[in-house]
Amino acid sequence: MVSLVRGVNYSLMATSFCPSLPQHFKPTPIIKSSSFSFKVFSSLSSPDETPTRVGFLGLGIMGSPMAQNLIKAGCDVTVWNRTKSKCDPLIDIGAKYKPSPAEVAASCDVTFAMLADPESAVVVACGEDGAASGMSPGKGYVDVSTVDGPTSKLINGQIKETGALFLEAPVSGSKKPAEDGQLIFLTAGDKSLYEKVAPYLDIMGKSRFYLGDVGNGAAMKLVVNMIMGSMMTSFAEGLLLSEKVGLDPSVVVEVISQGAISAPMFSLKGPSMVQSKYPTAFLLKHQQKDMRLALGLAESVSQSTPIAAAANELYKVAKSHGLTDRDFSAVIEALKVKLKE
Repeated sequence: MVSLVRGVNYSLMATSFCPSLPQHFKPTPIIKSSSFSFKVFSSLSSPDETPTRVGFLGLGIMGSPMAQNLIKAGCDVTVWNRTKSKCDPLIDIGAKYKPSPAEVAASCDVTFAMLADPESAVVVACGEDGAASGMSPGKGYVDVSTVDGPTSKLINGQIKETGALFLEAPVSGSKKPAEDGQLIFLTAGDKSLYEKVAPYLDIMGKSRFYLGDVGNGAAMKLVVNMIMGSMMTSFAEGLLLSEKVGLDPSVVVEVISQGAISAPMFSLKGPSMVQSKYPTAFLLKHQQKDMRLALGLAESVSQSTPIAAAANELYKVAKSHGLTDRDFSAVIEALKVKLKE
């Protein structure tokens, strides 16, 4: 059983950030793009240089298909989840099972973790029977959860104390990209571990970015999700406004899809939103959590983010109306309630 880590103030961790990001925060340079450079990798490393036993902690909407892709690719995968029944479908296709994160880490060369929030990420990594208890020199821990910088640095410190390596690697993408192996990994931390696990990232994703020091991956993911959350609320407002003035929202979606503001998210979510249907791919509660963390990041560097702040309030309204475990596109329902009021 995994329990809370003594002495950790989770409320502070969820809202506090380091004073500023390093000025040298840049991904590995190769392709120049405006104010920063980045490198996209796609080729696999030599199999001889990669670990052979892979652990996976957390089998929710994202973790389960990610682990499944590793198993289907022939990897030796050991899984754990707080609710053991979620492990069963993966065990049926070849995964091994251990009853605690510590036992998974002890039996594997590298362990991936995909948890719901900063608190869960810390507990699974650092709590009693947590992964850190099973780590040792030569092993690696890759946290693909979406957390804030201080949380990632805390986990990094705990893992490093064991002599193991740490890589943060939050992903951009939701359920369908996870199923299709089309995620984008935003990594930071030990470069040698990054190179070692590259073949596994390539199985689960379509591209990967190495961003330097621990905390940069978390910051990049929060910026991306802040933009995504703000875009969704604006899109929802537009659909409702079009209907209010007598336009067909379905045509609005089609017009947007052919113009300069076309985005896969609008084309994917729009038709369902028009029908008041919200197939779950990314939970609304997780989007609001990411908005909250992004606003905390902005505050730590005195950055004004009024649009994101307004969007965050709308997600909070949606949660208050029972939409917490719906897809984040259901935020449009909160707008409908406000219009009625």
